[in-house]
Amino acid sequence: MGASDSLQSKPVEPHAPEVPSGRMADAAYTTMRKKILDNVWPAGFQATEGDVATELSMSRTPVREALMKLQQEGLIKVTPRHGMQVLPISPEDMEQIYQILTSLESTAAELVAERGLDDEALKPLIEATEAMDQALKVDDLDAWAVADEQFHTHLLMLCGNEYLRGVVLNFWDRAHRARMVTLRMRPKPIHSTREHIELVAAIRAGDAALAGSAQRAHRKRAGTELLSLLKRLGLSRL
Repeated sequence: MGASDSLQSKPVEPHAPEVPSGRMADAAYTTMRKKILDNVWPAGFQATEGDVATELSMSRTPVREALMKLQQEGLIKVTPRHGMQVLPISPEDMEQIYQILTSLESTAAELVAERGLDDEALKPLIEATEAMDQALKVDDLDAWAVADEQFHTHLLMLCGNEYLRGVVLNFWDRAHRARMVTLRMRPKPIHSTREHIELVAAIRAGDAALAGSAQRAHRKRAGTELLSLLKRLGLSRL
């Protein structure tokens, strides 16, 4: 048997398709960030790099890349040989975050109104307000929170300014973390739902000034309500 015959007689081992490390790191980042923002990993939660890799069924390399990115965003602290720890959000942090959201989301609302979009383009906003209203009727706060998040996400998508959208989404996610902790501690969000409906009406009318003021009033009220609750409960960190 010649050398070529010997080579051809060996079975070919199947190879699993390789997944680019960057894609795995993105998946690790997305999963870990969601766990933090949804308080599955609450403030103070600690885990080693190996523990996280095991939980996500990944190697350590993409997990390490994701940890560095989350640390840059201020969500965790990474300590060599000790792993990571989820950092808390203080009421002072929340106050500053709501100041940013109040200003930039008001601008986003004005931009959407100025675009003169028809009802088909505004359908995601309209459907989100309807979902919020329906969720309140059946006392489903989790469904309400999902619809509320969809509303704000679509508002930013429709504003046409990707830089503004990116900044707001980063801080909106952090506010989401505090809001989910206090979701069932706050009054039923009837006011919030009505304010979203009023904002959609202003946008449909093409009234940028009214849309901006409506969103500004909504954010200020929501921020005051949240901060007052944190103070009343004595919550110094979330």
